[in-house]
Order: sequence, then C-alpha cells, then structure tokens
Amino acid sequence: MPCSEETLAVSPSKREGGMQLRFARLSEPATAPTRGSARAADYDLYSAYDYTIPPMEKALVKTDMQIALPSGWLRGAGVTDEDYRGNVGVVLFNFGKEKFEVKKGERIAQLICERIFYPEIEESVKRGSGGFGSTGKN
Repeated sequence: MPCSEETLAVSPSKREGGMQLRFARLSEPATAPTRGSARAADYDLYSAYDYTIPPMEKALVKTDMQIALPSGWLRGAGVTDEDYRGNVGVVLFNFGKEKFEVKKGERIAQLICERIFYPEIEESVKRGSGGFGSTGKN
C-alpha cells in the first residue's frame, strides 16, 4: 500500500548529522534495501517478482519499494529525483543470446545516495572559444 508524503518524510537520525533513508513496501514480496557490509557505499535492491527477459530485450524489474531520500540527495540506481515517491524499478537489459531469468528476492541493482546542489543560474557573456581539450595545447 503506497504511503503518503507525510509518512515517507525524511527525518534526522539520532546520530548527530546523520540522516535516515525511509522506505515503504508496496507488497508482501518486497525486500527492504540492505548493505553488504557496515562500510558498503551502497544498498542492494531486490526484485519483487520473477521475470524472464528474452535475448536482446529489456524489462522494468519492480522492487515494490517507495523510498524517501533526505533533502538535497539523489539516489544513483539510475538517477532518481529526491522528491520521487513511486515504485522504484530497475531497467535490466539482456544483451546475451539466451533468455535471462530474474527470480523474486534476487539482488538486481545497487542504490547509492549522492549529495546534490541547486546552483543559481547566471548567464555569462565572456567565454573562450577553444572547445574540448583546447587548454592543453600551446
């Protein structure tokens, strides 16, 4: 069952300066994100269902998870905006010659939280005309 914005609101953790990554399961087979070790930089995401991906095809593999990121952060399992609250899905490509099976509960991707900034936009009228790599030439 989807959660409201209020339910998924991000709050500071009890550790000073820490943040919590809140999540909600949308179905019984949804698996909570996990870290492989205490110092792992990412969280593993899991398939909520079985999928068969034919050769040279792709599939949107659902995690059946809603995730609320701390303000000013994005998640890098593909780039997802901090305010997205829908079902997190992962597009998997099968570049092989055989069908590819994804089983319910199998790890399918890694989620990395990265800090983002919102700089002000300012038009600059003075720019060089050199182009890519031009500053390394005499």
